[in-house]
Amino acid sequence: MKRRDELRIAHIASTIWFILCVGYILTLALRQAGVRWWVVFSLSGHGVLIALVLVSLYLFAIFRGISSSQKVHVEHPLTSTIYYAVFYVTTPFLGTLAGCLGMIGVKTINQFLLGIALGTLGVTFLVWVIVDPAIGLLEMLLPASRKHCVQRQAEAKAQREQKQQYRQRLLDKVLAAEDSDRRYWHETLKPQAEKLAALLTSETTDLRQAECEAVGIGVSAWQTGGVSCMRELRNMAIAICEQRNDNISVVDHISFWWDGIGNWRAAPLA
Repeated sequence: MKRRDELRIAHIASTIWFILCVGYILTLALRQAGVRWWVVFSLSGHGVLIALVLVSLYLFAIFRGISSSQKVHVEHPLTSTIYYAVFYVTTPFLGTLAGCLGMIGVKTINQFLLGIALGTLGVTFLVWVIVDPAIGLLEMLLPASRKHCVQRQAEAKAQREQKQQYRQRLLDKVLAAEDSDRRYWHETLKPQAEKLAALLTSETTDLRQAECEAVGIGVSAWQTGGVSCMRELRNMAIAICEQRNDNISVVDHISFWWDGIGNWRAAPLA
């Protein structure tokens, strides 16, 4: 864990140094070109340099920022080692060293700093964007790597299928429980459904009394099985009414009578 933290700190430091070198190159190029800050960069060598940096950062994010955490030692025997990790995170500093060696004998400070920055940029781009992906590709072509990759993908597929089967069993269990509850309610709630059907079809003038009886039946259904039980009881009562009235639709007063019982809410009138 300590070694990983040290590598992370070194990686952050090398990345910051790389960005500083790129910024120095851009600043020097702008000054030499005589372009003011608010003017759009010209499509010359300076624009190519900017595009190169952006592509480098983009490919770095793809090949290392995303895939590095998914490396398997068997499939990547070289790039997953601690020695390669140290080499990788210190690449900008190695580029700086190469730039210093290449600028030996240069007397002007600006040219010396430019050589260091170009060495950092060149070596970092070469390793992070070209060498590292190429090595990773070659590792995946090894017989042991391909065999392990196939096995890992097969295991992942088996795990996904197992999870899918588990979810399907849970769903079947829930549906079976709902179907069992529905059959039980259909048997036990038939007397209450007939009472509700009688209240719907009765021509009594005491609507308050009918509503009180319907509310009592609704509360009992809510205590038995919640909204699902209430919905089943309502459907049974309406079906009984339609059977008695030769399939003529009836006004659904039950939904309004039960409005406010538990989670039951009546549909708003159009």
